[in-house]
Amino acid sequence: MGSTKVGGNFIRGQIKGLIGDDAVAEAMRQINPDVVAAYPITPQTLIVEKFAEFVSDGLVDTEMIHVESEHSAMSACIGAAAAGARAMTSTASQGLALMWEMLYIASSLRLPIVMAVTNRALNSNLNIHCDHADTMGARDSGWIQLYSENAQEVYDNTIQAVRIAETIYLPVMVCFDGFVVSHSLEPVEVLPDEAVREFIGEFKPLYSLLDVDNPITVGPVDLPPFYMEHKRSQWEAVNRAPAVVIDVGMEFYRRFGRAYGLVESYELKDAELALVAIGSAAGTVKAAIDVARSKGIKAGLLKIRMYRPFPWATIRKLLEGMKAIGVMDRALSSNGEGGPLFTDIKAALYESEKRPKVINYIYGLGGRDITITQILNILKQLEAVASGEAVEPVQWVGLRTKAGVTFS
Repeated sequence: MGSTKVGGNFIRGQIKGLIGDDAVAEAMRQINPDVVAAYPITPQTLIVEKFAEFVSDGLVDTEMIHVESEHSAMSACIGAAAAGARAMTSTASQGLALMWEMLYIASSLRLPIVMAVTNRALNSNLNIHCDHADTMGARDSGWIQLYSENAQEVYDNTIQAVRIAETIYLPVMVCFDGFVVSHSLEPVEVLPDEAVREFIGEFKPLYSLLDVDNPITVGPVDLPPFYMEHKRSQWEAVNRAPAVVIDVGMEFYRRFGRAYGLVESYELKDAELALVAIGSAAGTVKAAIDVARSKGIKAGLLKIRMYRPFPWATIRKLLEGMKAIGVMDRALSSNGEGGPLFTDIKAALYESEKRPKVINYIYGLGGRDITITQILNILKQLEAVASGEAVEPVQWVGLRTKAGVTFS
């Protein structure tokens, strides 16, 4: 597939019909990582299956390791990355939870591993559908987290994640909603292979366990005299990550014409009411805001792309002038006031001189749909909140009750 250039000298690709999982696999084919170690789990399985076909057909040079568990998958990626290989994997839900121990090791060792996570509920009663409990639970593990609204963003984020990880030497999760995005067929512009490989560049590791002329120690005992200093170094790297994410996003735009930053704002410039969302629901929120605007309601959306590290300064700047804010969480934080995004947004606004009213809306757990009508009813309630009406700070959307369905 040859490259072509259109307005703005952007390199364009070919439009293909892809589901989200296939979009990840296609990006991985073009990246051609040295090592992929993975274990299948619904709704991520199709990524592994499709990439295994590429390996079998000789379309990549990747050493694909079929492991016995997700814990082993991350362990293999850690070993490969420490040896200087470009390593990738993918997982979902309980698979991510089984990696928990290794997530912290990967980030503490500053290994540039890229992992696609197809968001799925963490459960006792079996549920294979989407919410954000899995990655929200891993939000403080030291990984950069990028969230994707649709299959195009999944594809673009996977490519950018490699550059981000290898620039800052931190692992990156590319997150997208299970079934809603992973199994939905959408048009995706697939860039030319050579353009992708030129963008990510050749991986030149800073160190390698296989370099016997320059031996290093990896993962030693780290006792109280030094542990805090090492964690401080990691913390400083995380704080540098937003600038890297912005720079990589800008270069991606200059080459390919699609712009990415830490967040995306939609109709926020003159908005009085704001909704904050992550993932596929952002598309539904945009449609609802268009309807609200047609009725004279000044509403806007703040979509979080990079959730970790949390871009609190950017968020405060965009939201502090609002009259009321609705934060939409597709995950619970059972021991907190509301969902994880809600508490982070409130913390970001704490230093504002005029703190807006902030209401949490729990929605979509276990794959339950959210509708434009429900979002319009959320905006109606936020109008009342902006006028001084008191409501409970945590609301549930689409919840079946004896009185009917809330926000139906």
